[in-house]
Amino acid sequence: MKKLLAAFSILAFFISCSSDSGLERIPEKIDYSVENEKEITDYLTKNNLTAQKTSTGLHYILTEEGTGKQPTLQSNVTVTYKGTLTNGTVFDQNASGATFPLNKLILGWQQGLPFFKEGGNGILFVPAHLGYGSSKVQNIPGGSVLIFEIKLVSVN
Repeated sequence: MKKLLAAFSILAFFISCSSDSGLERIPEKIDYSVENEKEITDYLTKNNLTAQKTSTGLHYILTEEGTGKQPTLQSNVTVTYKGTLTNGTVFDQNASGATFPLNKLILGWQQGLPFFKEGGNGILFVPAHLGYGSSKVQNIPGGSVLIFEIKLVSVN
């Protein structure tokens, strides 16, 4: 009986350690909230900027309010934008205008763009939990703060 129990324990150990279990590993979600908040506030201080902060941790600056419609989650929005990291690295931009359904964009845009009116522009400081989280996306490292300079061209 002892030999059977020992054999079973060894078999269970090897099965549990097997990398070919058929299950894919789910990437670990890491909470970057504290680090991101410090990174955003340090960036704002360094660049002598004053931003509003939402209860979710999004920081935003409206540099020009605009006079047209404000988008809702159900809106399609046409925007020009530039996305950078806090170190200045540009990861995406569109100067000619791109149209998106707002409800398909990252949470930072879903929460931030309704502060804008058509014709308005500003900056969104998006912590990782409202952006891409702990996942690396193209040339954006996991846990990154995203900075978007946005002009809301139109709300459809």
